[in-house]
Amino acid sequence: MPWDKEKTRRLLDGIERLAPRELRLMEVCGTHTMAIAASGLKSMLPSTVKLLSGPGCPVCVTPPQVIDKVLELSMEKDVILASYGDMLRVPGSRAGDSLLRRRALGAHVETVYSAVDAVELALKNPDRQVVFLGVGFETTAPGTAAAVLTAREKGAKNFTLWSMLKTVEPALRALIKSDGFNVDGFLCPGHVATIIGAKGFRFLPDEYDLPAVVAGFEPEDILLAVYKLVKQLSEKEPKLENEYTRAVSFDGNRLAQRIMEECFETRFDLWRGLGGIEKSGLGLREELSDYDAQRRFKITIPTSETPTACRCGEVITGRLAPALCPLFGKRCTPEDPVGPCMVSSEGACAAAWKYECLP
Repeated sequence: MPWDKEKTRRLLDGIERLAPRELRLMEVCGTHTMAIAASGLKSMLPSTVKLLSGPGCPVCVTPPQVIDKVLELSMEKDVILASYGDMLRVPGSRAGDSLLRRRALGAHVETVYSAVDAVELALKNPDRQVVFLGVGFETTAPGTAAAVLTAREKGAKNFTLWSMLKTVEPALRALIKSDGFNVDGFLCPGHVATIIGAKGFRFLPDEYDLPAVVAGFEPEDILLAVYKLVKQLSEKEPKLENEYTRAVSFDGNRLAQRIMEECFETRFDLWRGLGGIEKSGLGLREELSDYDAQRRFKITIPTSETPTACRCGEVITGRLAPALCPLFGKRCTPEDPVGPCMVSSEGACAAAWKYECLP
């Protein structure tokens, strides 16, 4: 969508007029992170308005000790690991050790474009155990749930899901309560909101007095959302607003919510940069436990995060700008990434490298 220059100038003038002091606003969606970088929005805003990246990239929030266990499983005989492309390049606690490397060593690792593709892979390989690495937030959870139900319907007993699915609200609550939290308002993720509804972010103004705007993904969507946040802060009236009304309703997608509830229940889960958070993950219900990879392969995950040189945990909690990481652009590049924020197509470091730091 082309910029409306007159509307853009009015919004920028309004933001500058309403933001005499420094305001720190956080987007909680990897697609927003990439759109902000690609459009050059940060350079257009007044110096008093800072945009920070939050825990909105599913690959980025997966901690290294989980990746280490994935790498172990990949070497099991008769196991096929299936996942989206980004996951194949994410290093574990040892730099350079990824599913791509394990595939070069003989592991059977397949790239799929949907969870149902992994079910089809299982049906075509009845003598192998196919494990789908289900990464994502509420946006991808319904599709993953549909794949599990499809596997049950088609009798694909060699298909299992390793659910790394996470929910946004508990992570934001943990972030707000964390030491050093310093964010004035949130650009809420439009994709997640299409599923859970705008109401899923009411807790931000209602419980924490923090402005919240559900935003779309065109540059003008984001700029308008920033204006709305700055206006709320100027008027000292925090509330929830829905800028993305063409796709997001207040109640969300009821059908998608029902299929999620049919398959999943919330559970304790681990996040990079935030640690363990109660009820922040989505695990399969007991009646679907035959399709739970962690149960089938008796996988246990250490709760303490494996130390690494990567500082993605600080980047995705708004505590460190990507370019300030000592590894950024030196030891850590898209060709040889140390951490997931440089690997992921929605990662803050990848966005900064591609759009903000190259000559």
